[in-house]
Amino acid sequence: MSEGSAVAAGAVATVETVIVGSGFAGLGIAVELDAARRRDFLILEKGDTLGGTWRDNEYPGCACDVESHLYSFSFRQNPEWTRTFARQPEIRAYLEDVADHYRLRDRIRFGAHVTGAEWDGQGWDVRLLDGTTIRARFVVFGTGALHDPAIPDIEGLDRFAGTAFHSARWDHSHDLRGKRVAVIGTGASAIQFVPAIAPDVASLTLFQRTAPWVLPKGDKPIDEAARARYRRFPFLQKLARTGIYWRHEALVAGFLHPRLMGVVGRLGRAYLDRSFAADPDLKAKVTPDFTIGCKRILLSNDYYPALRRDNVHVETAGIERVTETGVVTADGVEHPADTIIFGTGFRVADGLSRMTVTGRDGAKLGDAWRGGMEALLGTTVAGFPNMFLLTGPNTGLGHSSMVLMIESQIRYVLDAMDTLDRHHATAIDTVRERQDEYNAAIQAKLEKAVWSQGGCGSWYLDEHGRNRTLWPGATFTYRRRTRRIDPADHLLL
Repeated sequence: MSEGSAVAAGAVATVETVIVGSGFAGLGIAVELDAARRRDFLILEKGDTLGGTWRDNEYPGCACDVESHLYSFSFRQNPEWTRTFARQPEIRAYLEDVADHYRLRDRIRFGAHVTGAEWDGQGWDVRLLDGTTIRARFVVFGTGALHDPAIPDIEGLDRFAGTAFHSARWDHSHDLRGKRVAVIGTGASAIQFVPAIAPDVASLTLFQRTAPWVLPKGDKPIDEAARARYRRFPFLQKLARTGIYWRHEALVAGFLHPRLMGVVGRLGRAYLDRSFAADPDLKAKVTPDFTIGCKRILLSNDYYPALRRDNVHVETAGIERVTETGVVTADGVEHPADTIIFGTGFRVADGLSRMTVTGRDGAKLGDAWRGGMEALLGTTVAGFPNMFLLTGPNTGLGHSSMVLMIESQIRYVLDAMDTLDRHHATAIDTVRERQDEYNAAIQAKLEKAVWSQGGCGSWYLDEHGRNRTLWPGATFTYRRRTRRIDPADHLLL
């Protein structure tokens, strides 16, 4: 359906495959569907432009914490990366290039907000907010996890007279120069935008609930000579990518066997010692009290220097409420603020369950996931035929590039589609017992891993305290398991 982006609001259209989302996952499977001559697909994108999380997150200092050569598609390597760790504008430009190179733009319908999908025994009816229904044989959700901002419920926030926004909804019209800024949260976003804005603001108070582990970031420019070599000799870039890949995979053992994380912990403590040798009080404030790796390890060369600035204050007392003019902590002190910026991450533990997705026999995905998100290999869900998830439950990584996982899942999805065609079947579903066995094994492995040690709460855990986010193993292990579908795992309908 090459004219997919022109489907009128309120109309009914029919395609073989609906793809929801136009970030790495959505674009990646679109490329591979096209290569497999499954060209009757439509990408539904709720935004006005493509890019997923790299469109939504455009705060100052936004960058990737995985090296550029690895954080890219294997089939579309980019010799033009200008830094070891690409910044947001460059990653977004890369995704735009992918869409242009593979002529995907006319397969995307922008402003298409999916509200739900329903299986009727033969296919899916995907419903949009504007009343449009898209009829599809397959539906692929590539919506990702880092797009729905989490803002804590703080008393009085609605009465704040200044400007407040989340880092993923950065207000570029708001001039921070000379402002008194309150930053709430110390996650991956905050450690990037705090150093970027600190030199311009009058004061910055960083409200820290938990000090993160931070390691130096090996970021440096990639000069023109190196880029020219990559352009002329692509195998050199492939070698560089391979070296980066195996260096990351070497970390897996530490995550799965917490005692091995001692080496990484010593590196983190050495970085703390060097950074705060002249300020032991501040060092005490920013020293983590949990095993390194239990929460995401953050990479930065300028976060600790920013905290040492005269106009920056780290506040560890809990927030009690917000007033019209500032933030009051549990010790009764009011911290004046003109601007509040939330670096509090995203709602990742409930994902698609907020849509109305109805499978076989009227089963609702929200009900199926009431006790926690589960899928087989993070890709298929029992009771929801011909529905595929990219970056689904327990496919996240704490050590490497998510693009690797996405490409593995794409191969799995295409094999499932091919299996249907070979057997002249209507649909493929997942055997519930196999899904349950798989998830029990995953959770058993996770219970022994570093993410479950030391009692540290993290966004990896859902409301039940279960890790529904991470893959407990190497990416090559996941790739091997998703190379082909196992007929015993599935039912053909």
